[in-house]
Amino acid sequence: MPARQSRAAAKTSRKTRKPTTTALDRASSAAGRTAGRLVKSVADRVLPALPHDAVKLLEKDHRRFERLLEQGEKTTERAGKRRKEILRTLAAGIVAHERKEEKVLYPALKRHPDARDIVLEGYQEHHVADVLVRELKAMKTDDERWGAKFKVLKESLEHHIEEEEGHMFRKARTALGRDRLDELGRRMQSLTHRTPAR
Repeated sequence: MPARQSRAAAKTSRKTRKPTTTALDRASSAAGRTAGRLVKSVADRVLPALPHDAVKLLEKDHRRFERLLEQGEKTTERAGKRRKEILRTLAAGIVAHERKEEKVLYPALKRHPDARDIVLEGYQEHHVADVLVRELKAMKTDDERWGAKFKVLKESLEHHIEEEEGHMFRKARTALGRDRLDELGRRMQSLTHRTPAR
């Protein structure tokens, strides 16, 4: 009888005892969390972008700017009306684009320490573009300096686009992920309809 009681007590004791966590258990749990984050990170990069993806929206703007910059660079002093039209379209696009980046993407990305410097540089590159656009607007389109200044604007914007698409947008995909980029894209689209002209 005493042996039976001790076996029953041992069985009860095993049921109520909390399992001890070993170093192997903790390592296994940490590895599982790391693997989950890695799978999400890879999926965010490999899976197709969602319909309102912020990066895709900004890249679409970039392609439009590249076409306008190419057209503007090919104009001559005699094409005053065409130069004004291209500059007006480009300037309006730049205002809307900068607003999307500065009000939506940059603040979200700036929180990530490894993206902070490129975001700060982006703000400054926007400032340079704004100054050049203002100076071009104030200049007569048949001024011999107009073409040279437009070329500087083109080179500045091309550099900015290259840096964003080569570094910043990759960081955004990694740090923010698909769902967040889709949410940011929706916010950008709502801003587009409210962008004031400068």
